[in-house]
Amino acid sequence: MREIADAEDRNAAADAAIARVLGAEREARRSIEQARAETDEIAEQARRSARATGERVERRMRCVTDAFERDIAARLAEIDAEGAALDEASPLTAGERTLLQDAVAALARHLAGGPP
Repeated sequence: MREIADAEDRNAAADAAIARVLGAEREARRSIEQARAETDEIAEQARRSARATGERVERRMRCVTDAFERDIAARLAEIDAEGAALDEASPLTAGERTLLQDAVAALARHLAGGPP
């Protein structure tokens, strides 16, 4: 009889050990699934953050580009205005015309080898 009692105790101990192992395995699977879910959420948050950062960079680049284009347009308008003003030169005064004629005559004499 003692042997039967010992065998039943061993079976009960083995069953308890198997139940503990199976319980630990279930808990481990739940932990793995929870870790996967948390990992997926972290990855999704990272993707959202990366998209938001990309969108901010794009907006800032557009602002800088627009400002640069406005600055260039303003500078080109200034250059065009200066060019137009130069194209509309006022006629020479009598004194300026005399000075210019004298300078041209002096240059011609110099080039021809004569006295200045």
